[in-house]
Amino acid sequence: MRIRRLLATLLALWGFWLPDGALCGEKPLWELGVGVAALRMPDYRGSDEYRYYLLPYPYFIYRGDILRVDRERISGRIFETDRLLLDVSLNGSVPVKSSDNPDRRGMPDLDPTFEVGPSLNVTLLENHQARYKLKLTVPVRAAFSTDFSSVRHEGWVFHPRLNFEKADILPGTGLNIGISAGPLFADRGYHAYFYTVDPSYATTVRGPYDAGGGYSGATFTIGFHKTFDPLILNAFVSLDDLRGAVFENSPLVKTRFSWMCGLSVSWIFKTSPERVTRDAWGRVPAEDRAAGPETGQTE
Repeated sequence: MRIRRLLATLLALWGFWLPDGALCGEKPLWELGVGVAALRMPDYRGSDEYRYYLLPYPYFIYRGDILRVDRERISGRIFETDRLLLDVSLNGSVPVKSSDNPDRRGMPDLDPTFEVGPSLNVTLLENHQARYKLKLTVPVRAAFSTDFSSVRHEGWVFHPRLNFEKADILPGTGLNIGISAGPLFADRGYHAYFYTVDPSYATTVRGPYDAGGGYSGATFTIGFHKTFDPLILNAFVSLDDLRGAVFENSPLVKTRFSWMCGLSVSWIFKTSPERVTRDAWGRVPAEDRAAGPETGQTE
């Protein structure tokens, strides 16, 4: 059970870390390490029950031409131009034992979920000299729940958001900042998984409720990233605003605002001697693409 919760929590955490650098530059083709993350997060969006997690994790970065694995996502590059990138988006949620949550007591447990689907990333502003970038990310993901013996499709999620990143926000410190904000939409099936109360599970304090599809609230996240070679530190705070969400009146929603935060430390103990040039989203700079295939360099 601990392994299952660990995997689900790491997947839920994935999207909150910053990309590994906000500027173009030479980096190892791959990096290998280990890390530990400390998290505080609600049982689900709208829950006032919070859990603390201390999670070890493997650290692996790969900056290939087609496949890219980093702290923010796994990117199977489908289509790319100077301003557009179509890749794969992942997300997830942690399992909830209903007997540990007073608002869900007597209801079925919530299995962990994972979400996967295409994401269109549009670069709106980019300034290498000022070291910042603004992009629009438009992912559409299918959501699945699993008890690790079977998988069930729960619905669809649409989560457009603006992402702003600035490197070296305090000049000379190497401290990078990322800010992300946007609305969340999901269909009836996805909302029902978390917020519907079947009449058979209704009580005197938890009435029946049928969650519909539509607006699912908004999210705001701010994160920081700093490298102390060979250590990498990440920290984030994320706020969910559920005001106006279609399930706002569910008896399982106990707060219109929920938040999560986390801190991680990664230790890099092995890197590739081959170097590649990538920006923060894994793209080869336009001038390098025009020059032809890149060549690896050794240290």
